[in-house]
Amino acid sequence: MRLYGAHFKGDAEPVLVTEGFSWGALILGPLWLAAHRAWVAAALSFAAYVFIAALAPEPAATVLTLGLALILGLIGNDLRSWALEHRGYVLVHILAGRNAEEAWMRLLEHRPDLVHHFRPGVA
Repeated sequence: MRLYGAHFKGDAEPVLVTEGFSWGALILGPLWLAAHRAWVAAALSFAAYVFIAALAPEPAATVLTLGLALILGLIGNDLRSWALEHRGYVLVHILAGRNAEEAWMRLLEHRPDLVHHFRPGVA
């Protein structure tokens, strides 16, 4: 079972964010954050990579780069939630499910008013 945070903003479609580790943030870092519209976090993490490459000597640069990637993997989804909150979304529900589709179904069970407004896509 995985946990998902359901973020709401007015009449906009709810956004589900997986809780926990993000392999996408670990591997792609700033690109993954930018793809999820976490612009500030993407820019800061990109700047951190540039500073590490420009200022750190080689053995330390590798360790720092791997450390930054690990940190982004650990907090990537939290940064995504933070970006949603700064765009006006509010965390309303925490849902459990084997996958995102099951989490959407549980959300619709708790909020039947959303059934006619939103049709979640299956990934």
